[in-house]
Amino acid sequence: MIPSDRGVAAEREAAETITYRVAESERDTSAVIKGEFSSDTVFEVAGSEGGFTIRPARLDPPVHKVFPDDEPEAGETSEDERRFVALDGDVVCGYVDTRYEPWNRRLVIADIEVAGPYQGRGIGRTLMSHAVDRARACGAGHVWLEVSNINAPAIRAYQRMGFTFCGLDTSLYSATASEGETALYMSLFLG
Repeated sequence: MIPSDRGVAAEREAAETITYRVAESERDTSAVIKGEFSSDTVFEVAGSEGGFTIRPARLDPPVHKVFPDDEPEAGETSEDERRFVALDGDVVCGYVDTRYEPWNRRLVIADIEVAGPYQGRGIGRTLMSHAVDRARACGAGHVWLEVSNINAPAIRAYQRMGFTFCGLDTSLYSATASEGETALYMSLFLG
């Protein structure tokens, strides 16, 4: 897909004003960005003989979701965990939390957030590229993440970055604020 001139200009503007680095301070590691999105699409999961299918379906009316406040308390992280932050001046406007699992050579995207006013400027893609660079440096064979089936904007973004569906869990969100949604797992192989 070739980006529009407007999209290229927005990404250039973001590149000029946003800086990226590994989280260094308590302020970097404790920053929380309220996750939310709007979507007119849901990725429906249907069981079939021998497996399942995932297909996009229109929502009418569209859904707006704000994720609940369930962030863990800031604390010490292990050497297998790392946060990359996007900064506008000294304000954290995005981050990606990663965790390397050596037993299966997997880099897990534990969370990725970009503040609303900064979305659509290539910040999420740049943060993900830092995570992929870390995965390669760790010797990971793939990058893995979990996303709700109603978060179509994120799913589409991950697909544009090369991620593909690799599994699902119909019970992960049971008895939570996300009851009824399906957890979709996506991976990016680093061949």
